[in-house]
Amino acid sequence: MTVLNTIGRTRLIPLQQIVPEGSARILLKLEYENPTGSMKDRMALAMVEAAEADGRLRPGGSVVEYTGGSTGVSLAFVCAVKRIPLQIVTSDAFSKEKRDHMTALGARLTLVASPTGGTTKALILEMIETARKLASAPGSYWTDQLNNTDQLSSYERMAEEVWEQTNGQVSAFVQSVGTAGSLRGISTRLRAHNEAVHIVAVEPEESAVLSGRPSGSHKIEGIGAGFIVPLWTKTLAHEIQTISTQEAMATARRLARHEGIFAGTSTGGNVAVALRVAERLGPDQTVVTLAVDSGMKYLSTALYAHT
Repeated sequence: MTVLNTIGRTRLIPLQQIVPEGSARILLKLEYENPTGSMKDRMALAMVEAAEADGRLRPGGSVVEYTGGSTGVSLAFVCAVKRIPLQIVTSDAFSKEKRDHMTALGARLTLVASPTGGTTKALILEMIETARKLASAPGSYWTDQLNNTDQLSSYERMAEEVWEQTNGQVSAFVQSVGTAGSLRGISTRLRAHNEAVHIVAVEPEESAVLSGRPSGSHKIEGIGAGFIVPLWTKTLAHEIQTISTQEAMATARRLARHEGIFAGTSTGGNVAVALRVAERLGPDQTVVTLAVDSGMKYLSTALYAHT
């Protein structure tokens, strides 16, 4: 057994204070209980082990990835345990805590500057191209998270956890879209159990491309690439809701102060939309969403600095 065996089996808890009377109950899966404080530990392990198993990642080889931070931290964690060299392409658009965490775990970082200070389509595409060039080195394996379907099995397992923890009582599932891997894996399994489960995708209001609007700059780290990501299909969700950076941050702060749940900006977005859905569904229904990562990753950012 290694520390990798501690990934998963996170708790699912009801929100107690911020859900208005008359709304459905909201259950939040505490994915920050994973070893690096993020649900991305699940996908990182799945991607690396699948590549090891079929020979794409050979003994003595190295891993390359582009990331807003949490996937990079999770890959750095998995690669540290497995003694695999890792090169990460990231940006100053993402929190210093994530970059420092990756470095502490042994990753080598290549930084791409963000002219706006936020996430944009141009930034993500430049990061991808930089990773593509680095991955051309002999022995390199590019996990390429936006195109990598190996991650889906890890999220299908998360869905099974949710189904077991709720005794099959899931009315709706809400999740923000980054790679779309988590939404795809979880929604597929939940709907296999019950086709009536209502799936809600969340994206940044400032870059609502899934909703057919123009891409733009936002500061909800880890979601909203600014273009239609390859793992997304229109059949994944029954509806798409948008959330502004401001409302996502405000909701994350409410979670911290009123529920004692210390999470990141995308979690704030998830919960803000879950509150809308819960109000619409009314009592005797259950909305499930994710606490994607820990607020410890954002202490130096506008989310928690000087709050």
